[in-house]
Amino acid sequence: MFENIIDFIKDKYKSKDFIPLHEPRFFGNEKKYVNECIDSTFVSSVGIYVDEFEEKIAKYTGAKYAVATSNGTSALHISLLLANVDQSSEVITQPLTFVATCNAINYCGAQPIFLDVDKDTMGLSPNALKSFLEENTSIKNQQCINNTSGKVIKACLPMHTFGHPCRIDEIKEICDKNHIFLIEDAAESVGSQYKDKHTGTFGQLGVMSFNGNKIITAGGGGCIVTNDKTLAKKAKHLSTTAKVLHKWDFNHDMVGYNYRMPNLNAALLVAQLENLNNFIERKRILATNYDDFFKNQEYTFFREPSHSKSNYWLNTLLLKNKKQRNQFLEETNSCGVMTRPIWIMMHKLPMYKHAQCGDLTNSIWLNDRVVNIPSSVVL
Repeated sequence: MFENIIDFIKDKYKSKDFIPLHEPRFFGNEKKYVNECIDSTFVSSVGIYVDEFEEKIAKYTGAKYAVATSNGTSALHISLLLANVDQSSEVITQPLTFVATCNAINYCGAQPIFLDVDKDTMGLSPNALKSFLEENTSIKNQQCINNTSGKVIKACLPMHTFGHPCRIDEIKEICDKNHIFLIEDAAESVGSQYKDKHTGTFGQLGVMSFNGNKIITAGGGGCIVTNDKTLAKKAKHLSTTAKVLHKWDFNHDMVGYNYRMPNLNAALLVAQLENLNNFIERKRILATNYDDFFKNQEYTFFREPSHSKSNYWLNTLLLKNKKQRNQFLEETNSCGVMTRPIWIMMHKLPMYKHAQCGDLTNSIWLNDRVVNIPSSVVL
């Protein structure tokens, strides 16, 4: 039933073997920098490559500051702590996201509130956000109070799904009006821009991931970007076990976390960053090839939203319904072409089944139809 799609993908990657969904590419200075790091013996959380990466990712995104972390989840956790999220508060996010988004909220003792996404971005809908706040909250002492739970909604955590920017400027305006701290989950959108501005730089904080399947990778790794010097300083402090600087003493002034990116990972990432624009260019060419191919098919290729320049981290197809989606997944994977559905919606998971939800019509529609197809950089 899907033979022509399978053949097209195998031809595109010039392979009859197993084709993964997204594998990393290493054809720059990765081995050189990693070997230099090993030779220096500075392979842990102190070293020149950590500092170099922070400087370069800040410059690349246009942020004033960047703090390198062990992974994207730890960056989310620190960011929520910086927003003073705790057990007395709630965080608005979307049900279509990777579980790490919600787990980080849970680490803080807070509860998520799930609001709908836009069909054309797969990211949090500003219309859904505005409606929910107007109908369910009130402002008291410059805090947004959930009238249902009585808790403070301290943060909003939208995600740029599969590298496609959501309508983040509108979300920021709504959050500012309602005294809600905005954290962007830009884990999947490194290199993506919205209205000529890098994702992750609209909110007070932005979070990125460099896991092994991301567009650039350190094997793991993440970072926080911000224009706020105070937040950046505290983020670095919290992620280095809150250790007070001293020549020899081990003094810690608050509960901190061992979340700093090791220099060994940073060495790999600095080399990857040198090829990021090249990767994005090739991935956008692949997306154009897919788009052209599927114009004559009954399936819809998901294009970048208006005013966006997406990194097309994971290319996306929309099938007719859940039955066809499952047939597609079964046939492609059986033929050695790795495809995946979108995540199970967060409010369907046992640990988040009691979370407050808005109308999730678009999320449910997308959940039944979305599949990701091979998206590695074509060599």
